[in-house]
Amino acid sequence: MNSVKAFIITVSDTRALDNDMSGDKLAELLIGAGAEVTGRLIVSDDLDGLQSTLRSVADREDVNLVVTTGGTGLAPRDNTPEATKAVIDKEAPGLAESMRRETYGKTPQSMLSRGICGVRGDTLIINLPGSPNAVQECFEILRPVLGHAVKLISGDTEH
Repeated sequence: MNSVKAFIITVSDTRALDNDMSGDKLAELLIGAGAEVTGRLIVSDDLDGLQSTLRSVADREDVNLVVTTGGTGLAPRDNTPEATKAVIDKEAPGLAESMRRETYGKTPQSMLSRGICGVRGDTLIINLPGSPNAVQECFEILRPVLGHAVKLISGDTEH
């Protein structure tokens, strides 16, 4: 995954970078998989602000993967899926479906996750749940295909 340039966005009204356990876990997993983490942000669950952040980060030249953590549940302030849907050009439903299906055996609450995945321009955007444990479980499901997905999105379709 050394061609993956990832940006992490933690969606939370209560966290700061010094207590962002989910973002820390995600950074550790991405780096361990060979990706470059080009930046991290914590943003509130505000829908308009989150849409704006997703657009600006996904459109950066040094980013081809945006991974969000948090804001995917059923609570009134969980706006990550709506913000993501508003900025992507097309969905990649198999990624989100696989995460829900594979984690259900460990925690039935996974069926409450509304996270989506999709493509904006030449950037893949993935919504992960907000707990460090869920981040780890979901990332392990995605790890085998992330590098290939980023290559396909960049136009490298050679087999």
